[in-house]
Amino acid sequence: MTHRATHLVRVALLGLAVLASLLPLAWTALASFRVLPDNTQAPPSWTPPQLDNYTGEIGIAEPTFVQELVTTATLSLATTLLTLALSFLAAYALARSRFRGRSLLVQGCLIAACLPVMAYIIPLSESLRLAHLEDTYLGLLLAQTAVLAPLAVYVLHGYLAQLSIEMEEAAFLEGASLGQVLAAMVLPLAAPGLAATGLILFVLNWNQFLVPLVLTTSQVKTLPVAMSDFFTFERELEWPTAAAALIVSLLPLAVLVTLAHRLLERFTLAPNSET
Repeated sequence: MTHRATHLVRVALLGLAVLASLLPLAWTALASFRVLPDNTQAPPSWTPPQLDNYTGEIGIAEPTFVQELVTTATLSLATTLLTLALSFLAAYALARSRFRGRSLLVQGCLIAACLPVMAYIIPLSESLRLAHLEDTYLGLLLAQTAVLAPLAVYVLHGYLAQLSIEMEEAAFLEGASLGQVLAAMVLPLAAPGLAATGLILFVLNWNQFLVPLVLTTSQVKTLPVAMSDFFTFERELEWPTAAAALIVSLLPLAVLVTLAHRLLERFTLAPNSET
């Protein structure tokens, strides 16, 4: 098979995979506009789209939906920034340190990131209770940071371990402080990796469900938890309204990922295998 034929096959397979992944979203979008087949006609026709779900039905079904949208956006941004700041410092320390077992510690971050949240949500909840931070923005911020920090440390270590340290060593010899080296040299070089990692962290924070579900009750409510209200047995499920709420909750992420898709090409989980 020629190179061109191989390329066409790959493109076709990729297109089919993307189409298959988008079909559920397309169905949800049609349901949100109440576009349904009319089987009373031959051939069947489609009902015209309606905007009722977007103009008022969401607010009726979930009166605090806008507040939950703002809470999710604010909390996701704050958690992403805090996680990036702490993980960057930890990853830099790992990348520049030389001690036995460093590679094992880096791999341990990946293992911790792969653990299901249910494995540590109970001790995390108890810790917040003892600190009197349960059902608070600060408590949820710290909890979600703790959940995502191991993944961020692992990824950022991969970027920082690939950066040359000669310029940093020269700057230290000339009397530069650690803060000056980080701000003037390391951060500019690691900016693409930080931005790509931050984008992934923001998406993961936005979609976080189990942590806010367990650690909050009434004072703080995020969109994933609010979306679960549409599927409870306490009220009748209105599929078009639930679909409209889901589309609205996905729009900010879709816009963000579309604008920053170039950054995602730099995302990797493969740090250098240094000893």
